[in-house]
Amino acid sequence: MLLIAGPCVIESEDHTMRMAEILRDIVETHQVPFVFKASFDKANRSSLMSYRGPGLREGLSILERVKEEFGVRITSDIHSVGQVGLAEAVLDIIQIPAFLCRQTDLLVAVAKTGKTVNVKKGQFMSPHDMGHVINKLKFCGNEDVMITERGTTFGYNNLVVDMRSLAILKTFGIKTVFDATHSVQLPGGAGGRSGGEVQYVSPLARAAVAVGVDALFMEVHDDPENALCDGANMITPKQLNNLLPRLLAIEAVAS
Repeated sequence: MLLIAGPCVIESEDHTMRMAEILRDIVETHQVPFVFKASFDKANRSSLMSYRGPGLREGLSILERVKEEFGVRITSDIHSVGQVGLAEAVLDIIQIPAFLCRQTDLLVAVAKTGKTVNVKKGQFMSPHDMGHVINKLKFCGNEDVMITERGTTFGYNNLVVDMRSLAILKTFGIKTVFDATHSVQLPGGAGGRSGGEVQYVSPLARAAVAVGVDALFMEVHDDPENALCDGANMITPKQLNNLLPRLLAIEAVAS
């Protein structure tokens, strides 16, 4: 089982490097395959005043340093075709944000890089409809596709996870990922920012592993209460370290 983890956004070079080292040490202890994730730009924040990140060039430079110093693979999300060229030179997995999962030009450009593509399933999309997204990528010759379930809009400011979605996505012959932290997000639920119900990260992650996902996605921060983005739904390194043995035990039984 692959673990994709890291802080929501690059807050600073020092913080990113510190989090990468902490996470690298945790996954080595538990012998879990690992990809470090942090966004260089959060282009879909609720408020214009919200922190977005250092931007494309500086952010990729920081992620490249993470890759070189800690020997881990890295991923981040891109938002436009113009970002693809610089991103593919650094990232091992290129992530498509949920709100952009149907953007054909972006999907085609990323597919043509030949890199692994991880598409977040839109909160407005059924798992069956993601078949069209997968076909766009494969039509361009890219078979290395991951689809991430991150919850479905359920009324106002709420998401719900239908575990059937993971089983449906697996029928497309791609790698399935469960985003355990964004799935407990309350979009816009805290006024100018999103809230979250972090207490449900563990039970949902355990359920997803039991279903048989290929990877788990979890955003991790050493001080979630003071994080610059999505603090309400991020877990701490200690919580991750305590959760991983339980997840691996479930995987051993379910496989």
